[in-house]
Amino acid sequence: MTVLDGKVAFVAGASRGIGAAVAAALASAGAAVAVAARTETVGRVPGTIHDVAQSITAAGGKALPVACDITDEQSVASAFDTTADAFGGIDIVVANAGVLWLGPVESTPLKRWQLCLDVNLTGTFLVTRAAIPHLRARGGGSLIAVTTSGVGMIDRGANAYWVSKAAVERLYLGLAHDLRDDDVAVNCLSPTRVVLTEGWQAAGGGREIPPEMVEPPETMGHATTILAAQRADGITGTVQRSEELLAAHSPAARRS
Repeated sequence: MTVLDGKVAFVAGASRGIGAAVAAALASAGAAVAVAARTETVGRVPGTIHDVAQSITAAGGKALPVACDITDEQSVASAFDTTADAFGGIDIVVANAGVLWLGPVESTPLKRWQLCLDVNLTGTFLVTRAAIPHLRARGGGSLIAVTTSGVGMIDRGANAYWVSKAAVERLYLGLAHDLRDDDVAVNCLSPTRVVLTEGWQAAGGGREIPPEMVEPPETMGHATTILAAQRADGITGTVQRSEELLAAHSPAARRS
């Protein structure tokens, strides 16, 4: 048996990048995975929910592509209902979908600021709110929001992306307290270094990142499986960094 056998995971923003790696890792750990995102056909940036789901099933896993616009309340509700109907319930929810804008505040167009808040913060809120009744129905589970180490980089200024992700961390830290009696673990997870996802590359974010600062998306996938196995008596109410979490749960660390 693997650690997540019999569990069902819903991964928002899973058509590419970190989300795709997370979906693949959860499936490898035994979970049936709903690969949820807006992207159903190939566009400017590579990756679709169908591509990711097919890759998982080809590797022997169980996956379902689910169309979901996390900024649309009804779309989110329908995606969760579709997943629960197909797999019998939901135990793990990963709120990963996001948009990137790293420009300085004084040159940030209002529409870019609002888009970051709508997708990164309100989208996470809608996914999380829809998830709670499903997790309660299973007697507990795990909620994970993907954030960024940029939240703590105060000396590097401000931008809409970091602000929106900081708000997500506050949301989840408080929610861990609210859901403790429901046996739901609530945690944030960010890369320790920079993950050069397709979206990051398309936005030009990776042009000046030295190789030693780059982290493969699979690292986030492996770290997510640790948090996905948690309940309220385990790791909850924390902001984790991928490589640090993996190091703390390595066989060598467990023996010490």
